[in-house]
Amino acid sequence: MKEKVLAAMDFLYLACIWVSGCSLFIMTIVIPIGVFNRYILGRGSMWPEPLAILCMIIFTFVGAAATYRAGGHIAVSMLTDRVPENARGVLSWGVKVLMAVLAIFVAKYGISLCQVTWDQYIAELPVLRVGITYLPLPIGSLITLVFIAEDMFFGSQQKRPVVQIGSHGANNAPSQPTGEK
Repeated sequence: MKEKVLAAMDFLYLACIWVSGCSLFIMTIVIPIGVFNRYILGRGSMWPEPLAILCMIIFTFVGAAATYRAGGHIAVSMLTDRVPENARGVLSWGVKVLMAVLAIFVAKYGISLCQVTWDQYIAELPVLRVGITYLPLPIGSLITLVFIAEDMFFGSQQKRPVVQIGSHGANNAPSQPTGEK
């Protein structure tokens, strides 16, 4: 059962990485198009900026969920490094609970933003509802909450092979430099 849950979490993690990466890619394509249209062609397009902002919101909130699972979130260790070993576990659980509270708050706030703005449309992109632009907040926060629950029940997953892909940390470095001696 545990391996099935972790495999599902691996799939969700990869989906977050791909969605975030695609959002970043689209954003890096759209912004130069807007700059080119404005400064080279002399006529600004209205759609690149709101689309780039939407991509940044997706990248931020969905990418943050993946970052939490990978252990790359901001973790201030100044306090935990100075407390006794037995207190570190309590502080770690405290951080997880606070992260869960924060994720729940952002999810609830994001859902309410979606509901309040659902009938409004973006002037530059009239086919896009404002409420849709807020969807990454609750979605990313709920995915983060799932990863927090995974961390609470199964421990940190930052050493899983799917999370280690592309990692250049000290754990993956060779013990001696390669080359001529």
